[in-house]
This record gives sequence, C-alpha cells and structure tokens, in this order.
Amino acid sequence: MNGTGNLMDFLDEPFPDVGTYEDFHTIDWLREKSRDTDRHRKITTKSKESYWELIKSLLDAWSGWVVMLLIGMLTGTLAGVIDLAVDWMTDLKEGVCLSAFYYSHEQCCWTSNETTFDDRDKCPQWQKWAELMTGHSEGAGAYVLNYFLYVLWALLFSFLAVSLVRVFAPYACGSGIPEIKTILSGFIIRGYLGKWTLLIKTVTLVLAVSSGLSLGKEGPLVHVACCCGNLFCSLFSKYSKNEGKRREVLSAAAAAGVSVAFGAPIGGVLFSLEEVSYYFPLKTLWRSFFAALVAAFTLRAINPFGNSRLVLFYVEYHTPWRRKTTLLGKYPVLEVIVITGITAVLAFPNPYTRRSTSELISELFNDCGALESSQLCDYVNNPNMSRPVDDIPDRPAGPGVYTALWQLALALIFKIVITIFTFGMKIPSGLFIPSMAVGAIAGRIVGIAVEQMAYHHHDWIIFKNWCRPGADCVTPGLYAMVGAAACLGGVTRMTVSLVVIMFELTGGLEYIVPLMAAAVTSKWVADAFGKEGIYESHIQLNGYPYLDVRDEFTHRTLATDVMRPRRSEPPLAVLTQDSTTVEDVETLIKDTDYNGFPVVVSRESERLIGFVQRRELTVAIKTARQKQDGVVSSSVVYFTEDNPQVAEACDPQPLKLRRILNLSPFTVTDHTPMETVVDIFRKLGLRQCLVTRSGRLLGIITKKDVLRHMAQMMNQDPESIMFN
Repeated sequence: MNGTGNLMDFLDEPFPDVGTYEDFHTIDWLREKSRDTDRHRKITTKSKESYWELIKSLLDAWSGWVVMLLIGMLTGTLAGVIDLAVDWMTDLKEGVCLSAFYYSHEQCCWTSNETTFDDRDKCPQWQKWAELMTGHSEGAGAYVLNYFLYVLWALLFSFLAVSLVRVFAPYACGSGIPEIKTILSGFIIRGYLGKWTLLIKTVTLVLAVSSGLSLGKEGPLVHVACCCGNLFCSLFSKYSKNEGKRREVLSAAAAAGVSVAFGAPIGGVLFSLEEVSYYFPLKTLWRSFFAALVAAFTLRAINPFGNSRLVLFYVEYHTPWRRKTTLLGKYPVLEVIVITGITAVLAFPNPYTRRSTSELISELFNDCGALESSQLCDYVNNPNMSRPVDDIPDRPAGPGVYTALWQLALALIFKIVITIFTFGMKIPSGLFIPSMAVGAIAGRIVGIAVEQMAYHHHDWIIFKNWCRPGADCVTPGLYAMVGAAACLGGVTRMTVSLVVIMFELTGGLEYIVPLMAAAVTSKWVADAFGKEGIYESHIQLNGYPYLDVRDEFTHRTLATDVMRPRRSEPPLAVLTQDSTTVEDVETLIKDTDYNGFPVVVSRESERLIGFVQRRELTVAIKTARQKQDGVVSSSVVYFTEDNPQVAEACDPQPLKLRRILNLSPFTVTDHTPMETVVDIFRKLGLRQCLVTRSGRLLGIITKKDVLRHMAQMMNQDPESIMFN
C-alpha cells in the first residue's frame, strides 16, 4: 500500500495538454462550455477570499472587451495600410510621382499647384513610364512601352505574391471565408490563423490586388481580422485554453474584418451573424459591434481614401428612390503567372478594365452631375436648360456614352470569364469586389438603356405615369448599385447583411427598398440553380466536416441505420472501468485511429459509464509513466470512483484515470430519428454521440458519420466529400 496515496495525489493534478485537440479534428462544444462554467465558478468563489482575487476576477470579466479593443485597433490599422499600399502599387504599373515616389496618382496631383479642375487627374509631377523614360507621352511608341511595363509590373507583383504564399504560408491563399466558417463551426485547422499566415496574407494581399487580377481584398480582410483575433486570444488564458471561447472572439473579429473592408460596422456584425458564425450568443453580438466600431474608427483616423469617409463608393442621387483537376492547377506558380499575363494583356486596352476594380465600381455608381468629366456622362446638353445642378433632366446620350457602352459590354464579358479562373488560385483572393463589378457593369448598361428609352419614348405605358419630358426620371448609377447587390447576393446568398453592407457602403439609405428587392430576387434565382453559395460550395469541395444549419434533413432513417459498427464490421472498441491494463490501452491506441473510447462496466454487461478522449488518454499515461514510480505495462487502469487497492506489495501500482473520464457523454437510443440526431449535432456542436438501448452500449455516431449519411441520402458519394 506504500506509495498509493502519493499516486492518487499525483493523478488529481492537471495533466499538461489535456483538453486540447488534434489538428483537423472537431472540438466538443459541450465540454468546452462545461469547462468555462467550472472556471468561472472557481473565479467567483476565490473573489470572495481577498481583494487581490477580486481584482483578478474583474480583470477576467473585462478581458473580453480588452481583446475586442485590440482586435479593432490592429484590424483597422492593417486595413488602412493595405488600402494605401494597394493604391500606390496599382498606380505604379502606369507611372510614378516625381515629387514623392510613395504617392499614388491621386495623392500626387492633390499636392500639385498646377492641377486644374478640368484636368484633375493630370499634373506635371505625375509622369507615365514612357514619358519618364523617353520624354514622349503620346504616340504608338509611348503606348507600346506603357503597355509592356504595365504587363511586366503585373507579372512581378503576382509572382512575388504566389511565391511568398507557397514558400512561407500556404494557408494564406484564397478568400479564407470558407475555412473561417468551418473553424467557427468547431473544426481545428492549426496554423490557419497563425502569425506567419497573418504577415504573409497582409503582404501578398497587397501584391495580388495591385497585380490587376480580378479579385478583391474584402474577403481576405476577414481572414486577416480573424488572425488578429487569434493572436490576441493567445495572450489571455481565458481564450487560449478554451476553444469554444476562442470562437466567440473569432466571430467578433470576422465582424471587424467586414467593417474595415466596406466601412460598414453594422453590416459587419450582421455578416458575422448571418453568413459566418456557427455559435453567436448575445454577448458576442455586443462585442462584435464594439470591435467593428473600433476598427471603423481606426480606419477613419488613417483616412486611406482621403475624403474623411469610411465608405468606398459614396454616392448621392438626386432622385428620391478551390479547383482540383485542371491542368494548370497542378502548377500553382505557373497558373498565377499565366492568368496574370492574360489579364494584363487583355485589360490594358480597355479603360474600364485597366483601372482598379474599386475605381471602376465607384465610377459606375456615380450620378452624372454637371461637373462630371467621365465619358459615361457625355450627354447632349440643352443650352437653354436653366435647372439647378442637382436636378438635371434626362438627356440624349452623346458619342462618349455609346463608346462607353460597348467598352462596358466587353468589360462585362472579360470580368465574368477571368473571375471564374482567378478565384481559387494560390494567392489571397476575394470575390466581393469582382462580383460587385460584374453586377455594376450590367446594371449601368441596363440603366443607360432604360434612361434613353424613357427619354425617346416617354409616352410608353411603362414610362407614362412616371416620366415627363424635361424631368430627371432614370438614374443609371442606381441601376449599377442594385445590379452590384444582386450579383453579390447571387454568389454568396447573403440577404439582410448584404442590404445593410450596401447602404453603408454607398451611403444610399433611401434606396434600401430596391436593394432589398434585388437581394431577395437574386437569392431566389440563384437557389433555382443550387442551394449552396460560393462559400458552402468551397467547403464541400474541400471536404470540411461542416453541418450547415440551413440544410434540411427530412429522410425517415433511424440512429441504428447510421451508427458504427455495422453488422459486417468488428465490434466497437471499448475500455472497461476496472479490468484494462496500461498495455491494453496502449495497444488499442496504436491499432486504431479513433478520437475516443466508450468506457463500460464490463464487456459482458456493456453498461455505459462514460467516454474518454484519445488524446487525453495518451497524455495521461505518458505523464504517469514519466513522473510516477510503479506505473508499468501491467498496471490496471481504473475509471471507478473508489480508490483502487493493491493486493500485494509486489503487484504493480494501479493507475486511476477517472478525472479525464467524461461521465455525461451525449447519448441517444437506437430508435431516435436521424432528423433529430442531425438537429442535435447542429445545435449542440457535438463531435460524437453514443447509441444505447436500456443503458447498454450499442454503437457510436460521429459528425463525419452524419455528413456521410446526409450525402448518401442526396445520392452523393459519401467518401468523396470528406476531408482527407
């Protein structure tokens, strides 16, 4: 009996690494919630013992708000730096500012005393490369040289981007939102939100967008914000040691990411709630709002757009209303270079594809006032018009508008085709801005067409009661804004958050009704082709174990139809409460790859006692062998409440592991409908549940078993959709 008391004392201490999860595994939401409740209970109890413990409890309570403040400040700062760097590097493809090489084209001409209102984008300080190198700004030679250098800069930027991603941070590629959705649902992808991923994604995002590829920075900014959230979680044990609490922070960080991406704090909160988050309690709503607000204020302080506004495309209308099997996909660097080369070569001749996508959308959204110089506003003006500037009537289109129409038509085809091949390459790539650009181009074309029909045929039935001669009846920019919302909604299936983001993005609050109509209609039309949005499709393509709360399961199957083992399979691997040796446990762990094992009274009765996780079992035995004398392969492992007794002095010391045993595993009976089981897995975030009959263990159902069964019910290959 000597040493038995010491053994028990040792085993009552916490094991290192207990409670952590293996890579590419799912967390146990119920256990994480229980652990946080226990932690909070201990803090509350200790706070009554001394003033120091009370102060520590207050610091613990406020740590969540401190984390949100830090996330908002860092996310806003990174977004501002990215915006400024993208503007400068995008303009660097066409020329350079002589007065300060780090100025973009717009900033360069702001500081110039020679800039005139008519030629606001021209100033002596800004020179295109041909003018700087040869002294000539016009002619075929200058055009060819500018064309060549534009393509060369684009290739250089994209090559640097894909090389940095491939060498230093492979997880920095793509949008990141599908993986963020999967992580927030409880999946573990170690390194995806790490420090290297944050650094490389920030740098390569600037390079990728500046290269002129048909992609945006808005989706990747959500990934960047979540990396910031994960970084600050590591500073507080409250979040670093609890995966469930960490995901509350990441949900708020996603809101901050959308906030700085679009200048839409409220839209960011709704986006996190509607589109990204899996578990979103009320306190996360408030903290998300706070983080989004801080991020927005930080971005405004940096003022990257130079207009003291947060919104990208501020408008003011005066009318009251991953690829898997492509040939290039096997060579990611070559794929990026080829697509960049094709994009640059085809984009340069067309002024609407040469400029950055954000500038294009901004021009398409703009209303044509009397001071606008864009060729989209080249209308034939009536010299006798005496109306105020803010109420310009519909006018016949001039030659500039017709030129712009066919250029926009070519740009529309180009954007649709090139975006399909661009999204999913091994560089940071967002889909928000390219989707909005496609919708905005189509909307502007339709808007101009309707405007001209209304002008020339104002007596038609559809215009008769709305349009009078000399009145401002149709606003093409509004059609572009609605088209952008419709296209983005069709791609992502966003509804409420989309409308809020759009009116925060443009400042057009009074046009919320047409935006709502566009969002709903686009969702209906897109759902007719398939229920999944782009992010859900990518999750399925990558085979992540994600249970979408929007999927319905209506099949009449039972838990016994899904549980393992099946009739043809070997019996379920279990542990007994007081008759399994350390050697038996180690052999079981070595011969199987299960995440955990049920514990039963005996193999004869198979009455369920609890469930023990594989990782915790491994760590506990390894620690006991290293730090406790007498624990050998023949030591019996006990999961009972009573202390084991050593019969003789020569017998090996027993090993009691009841502390790591989950005594309340979630169970269902074998006749529970699978519709109920699926709902339980979704709402409780289970990683597995045990199937019993009258207290006797029959089998187990894991999250992957549920996903395979759902795929099988939809006539899909259940093995082809799972992550490998």
